[in-house]
Amino acid sequence: MSKPVYGKKAAESRKRETRSALFWVLVAGIILFLAWTPFQTALFNGQEMSFEKPIFWASILSCLLLFLWIAHSFKSIQLKDQRDWLAVGVILLPLTYLISLLSAASQVLAMNMVIINCIYATMFVIGLYTLRDKLGNRIIQNTIMTVAYLIVGFGFLHWFGQGKTAGAIAKWFSNTVLNGTYTHAVMTDSNGLRLTSVFQYANTYAAFLMAFLFAAVFCITASRKWYGKAFHSFMMVPIIVSLLLTLSRGGLVMLPVVFVLLLLFLKPAQQLLWILYCGIAGIASLLISKSVTELGLQLNETFSGSSALKGWGILIGISAVVGLIGWAIQSFVAPKLDKILGKWSSKKGSSLWIPIGSTVIGGLLIFLFIGTGLKNILPQNISVRLENINFNQHSVLERFTFYKDAMKVLADYPIIGAGGGAWASLYEQYQNNPYTSRQAHNFFLQYLVEVGILGFVIFMAFILYIFYKYIRGYMKGTEEDRNSHFLYLIIVLSILMHSILDFNMSYVFMGILVFLGLGGMAAVMEHKTLAKWKVKDSTARGVYSVVVGLGAILVFITSIRYVQAADAAMEARRVVQVSTSYEEIKAPIDKDLSIRPSHPDSVLLLASLYQAVYQQNQNEDFYNASVGLLNKALKDEPHNKAMLRSLIKTYEMKQQPEQAYDVLIQNAPKFNWDIEWYQDIILQGYELGMKALGTGDHAKKDEYFKHATDAFAKVQEGIQHLKTLPEGQLQGNPFENSPEMILHAGKMHYMMNQPEQAVNALKIGIQDDLSQPSAQEIVRWYLAALQKQGQSDEALLEKLKQADPNAEQNIKQLAELQF
Repeated sequence: MSKPVYGKKAAESRKRETRSALFWVLVAGIILFLAWTPFQTALFNGQEMSFEKPIFWASILSCLLLFLWIAHSFKSIQLKDQRDWLAVGVILLPLTYLISLLSAASQVLAMNMVIINCIYATMFVIGLYTLRDKLGNRIIQNTIMTVAYLIVGFGFLHWFGQGKTAGAIAKWFSNTVLNGTYTHAVMTDSNGLRLTSVFQYANTYAAFLMAFLFAAVFCITASRKWYGKAFHSFMMVPIIVSLLLTLSRGGLVMLPVVFVLLLLFLKPAQQLLWILYCGIAGIASLLISKSVTELGLQLNETFSGSSALKGWGILIGISAVVGLIGWAIQSFVAPKLDKILGKWSSKKGSSLWIPIGSTVIGGLLIFLFIGTGLKNILPQNISVRLENINFNQHSVLERFTFYKDAMKVLADYPIIGAGGGAWASLYEQYQNNPYTSRQAHNFFLQYLVEVGILGFVIFMAFILYIFYKYIRGYMKGTEEDRNSHFLYLIIVLSILMHSILDFNMSYVFMGILVFLGLGGMAAVMEHKTLAKWKVKDSTARGVYSVVVGLGAILVFITSIRYVQAADAAMEARRVVQVSTSYEEIKAPIDKDLSIRPSHPDSVLLLASLYQAVYQQNQNEDFYNASVGLLNKALKDEPHNKAMLRSLIKTYEMKQQPEQAYDVLIQNAPKFNWDIEWYQDIILQGYELGMKALGTGDHAKKDEYFKHATDAFAKVQEGIQHLKTLPEGQLQGNPFENSPEMILHAGKMHYMMNQPEQAVNALKIGIQDDLSQPSAQEIVRWYLAALQKQGQSDEALLEKLKQADPNAEQNIKQLAELQF
């Protein structure tokens, strides 16, 4: 007997209510995720162990959101149109990182990057479907803007010296609060104090501010409520002032570029309004920038409640004025402007004239601020940064060097790349000069190095296809359609454009914003139904849900285990500070390594533990354990210098200098500009050669001396190369000869019966002041080498005699030595 009709309706109603409840739980989850993530400062640079755990937690939360989405949207999954197939295409992005594990320079960093790209793919898929709902889309957009404004306020709390207050708030969200203060929310470098807010890096904060400056302008023009227009206008001044306080030249350079690109999407009336709002807020910001800067510099040195209150008063007061002006313009001027320019807007190409004009005006303003005295209205630290914007400035030249070096890496790993974290692992092998930079300062080149040409082509095709289809749909859509998801275009375009110059996408939060934004763009892009697609909806959704669900379960379990491993690693670090117990220290390390066998931090800690015990009791089991652990880990992390140094130390403890020297020689090409590595090769090569000479093994002596003198020759080549760097480019780390290197290289050439090479090497180290014994010894060997060639330097000999009365006799003895 069939059920009554009203029973079926009730069941359907319950299903709808369940799906609706799941949807809003999903939206709430996205909101909490977006609010929590920025305070984790999840910068993926392969250096800070404390940054790993937030990444893994973000992965766990994103998987939970994906499970919620599958539960809610299962029946709506239909791979019928082009938008739906993007949900399949995005899976290729983490897959390319997974493939790159085959040739990864660092298995640990590469695996971390696989997980990060799974987070991005998840956020894209959720955004693609969730942001089609009008109310859900509006809530997410409001959340994004709220989080952005909170980050701006968070930055000013630190700028005005109220870091303890901000830290008391952030400690509930973040593990980067130390001594009650969020770490490096105001950073210090050679330019002085720079505002960074939650990002701890000024240039990325500048990229973020640029995106949300334009987002605020858009929200002014799109808001229907008076308080929305006023509040978004109000926030423009804090955003612009914050941008100035970052002292980011890249941000100031890319700002007008992105602004002009966004203007091209707008009608002439809207273009004029955008220019007007930015102009008003910009002028207001410049008027208070000097006082806000000076107050911040004082308050970060010595806090004063009255000065902080004054700073807030200036900032809020001028922002309120701009907010009122913005509300008035949008309420009364904007409608009239739209009517006046209505006919012009309908003409073909009308949207081009104002962007072209703004480009000219922008160029003029740049000239005025950089090339004239107008820059004097700015604070000194900001005006100095503006003066230094040129292609001969050291940071520009250094970036070009990074880019060239990245192409060298690509040449050796062309197809599938060198895995996630490849640049951080490999840059020392390919660098042009001895800089230190674990980021390539270009997201696209860094991505290319990590996944190779195959992965990069897939990524760029994915991105460009979304932009192409979104723009086509935007051009054909109504005003309401255009405004509904334009915020996502602003965010994605701003961050990606700035990422040409910096490593913004190494911040997981920024990556989440970009991929959620791409999902939002794809949700409303122009699309077509795939007519040739013959698979049943139920089959398509079943296969897709199973594949995605199983992948999410695998990532979920892996992330949980990695969180446990990260906790164990941190526990080991804590225990080693308070305990000397071998068992207590080893237990958490073993837990980490049982999950991540080659995790560098724990490998190094356990190796040092084995070494310490071996030194105490000379039990060879601990020596063998240290060597075995390091050699095994180095198979996955062959470019980890700290592990190699630890292995060398282990061999030296066992009085096995030959094995230690082999490690130095075999790995020297990985660290072409590490002067300490070369120095160790030269000095230890000399010692081993002398040891072989003492045993009568002349072949072995020559072998060691050859390795050492070759290393010395490479140092000389490097020194000469550094002289060819452009005038404005910084060299980086020191790379120069030491007296010990020169002396030992000269002696080795001499003892290999190469007097000419000995003269050339020793001549480098001759000094005017011969009071030091090392300086005298260099001259003695130099003069002996000259004598071997039948030459002399009487003036230098007389000078040496003044410091060493027995100089002539000592030189004669050296000249008579036979090797």
